[in-house]
Amino acid sequence: MVKMAGVSFSDIENAFLFVGSAPYGINSAYLNVETGEIFYQSEMAGITDPGDENADWDHMIEIPHKKDLELGQSLVFEFVEVNLPNACDRVRHMFRRKGAYSHFKEFLLSNDLLETWYRFEHEREQKALRSWCEENQIPVSD
Repeated sequence: MVKMAGVSFSDIENAFLFVGSAPYGINSAYLNVETGEIFYQSEMAGITDPGDENADWDHMIEIPHKKDLELGQSLVFEFVEVNLPNACDRVRHMFRRKGAYSHFKEFLLSNDLLETWYRFEHEREQKALRSWCEENQIPVSD
């Protein structure tokens, strides 16, 4: 695969956020590793063509969903173990039911930890995304 000169990390992060803004598989984003251009697809928004019809798919890499980077429930439990160790069982119980994330965020708000959670989540997402870029030999600029 031909490697590009570099792409802005914020562009990759925006694509990552777009992909993760919907359930798994609904939104997609692709990085052309030759040009650094990012193409978007969305079943919900009706965006079906990732750029030019003649796009060279041999030079495309799919931007991961947060589930691909294991940033789902394991991240929640890691946060709880550090910040609310006595609530681990309660949070596990929350995640056995529908609407777990909204209940979890209400729980964090009641414990004055919602902003701490958002910072933790953002830092971990950035770290995982930077690692993904390194693993895929994508040079990023800040």
